[in-house]
Amino acid sequence: MGRKKLEIKRIENKSSRQVTFSKRRNGLIEKARQLSVLCDASVALLVVSASGKLYSFSSGDNLVKILDRYGKQHADDLKALDIQSKALNYGSHHELLELVESKLVGSNVNNVSVDTLVQLEEHFETALSVTRAKKTELMLKLVENLKEKEKLLKEENQVLASQMKKNHHVGAEAEMEISPAGQISDNLPVTLPLLN
Repeated sequence: MGRKKLEIKRIENKSSRQVTFSKRRNGLIEKARQLSVLCDASVALLVVSASGKLYSFSSGDNLVKILDRYGKQHADDLKALDIQSKALNYGSHHELLELVESKLVGSNVNNVSVDTLVQLEEHFETALSVTRAKKTELMLKLVENLKEKEKLLKEENQVLASQMKKNHHVGAEAEMEISPAGQISDNLPVTLPLLN
């Protein structure tokens, strides 16, 4: 007798849900342990129950070391996400310039606090980072487009080269003459059509 296929959806019965959670959590931890032993991999596993209870597993290295390593490897991604969220908060460059102008106009210059200037500097640095990220994105898209055009031009060049060879072969055959003695003469010049 085989197992009954379980539909993957939330289990409505609270006690059944708790039993399933415990069994599957233990199974997941066992699989993580096996993966770490069989493949000599550093594995970190965090499970938070519906009640908020935290369960964790880590192999070899402790959990904090593994998470620190993850943070270091993905620092650029996390920084990019942080910059994008800040960009959404600050609005356009035009709005930023208007903000700076309103803070630093004429008589207000002497009344501007250091905190305000630091905040404006952070706004500018964020705007600069967002601008550089957008510029890099556009340049990468341009490079991809140019690579695609290069690929198409190479394909077109190959087609034209094969047509040229075919025309050269057909032209050479057409211009071959049979001499009165029955010999083939191929001393005649071959003319190729010009390709524009």
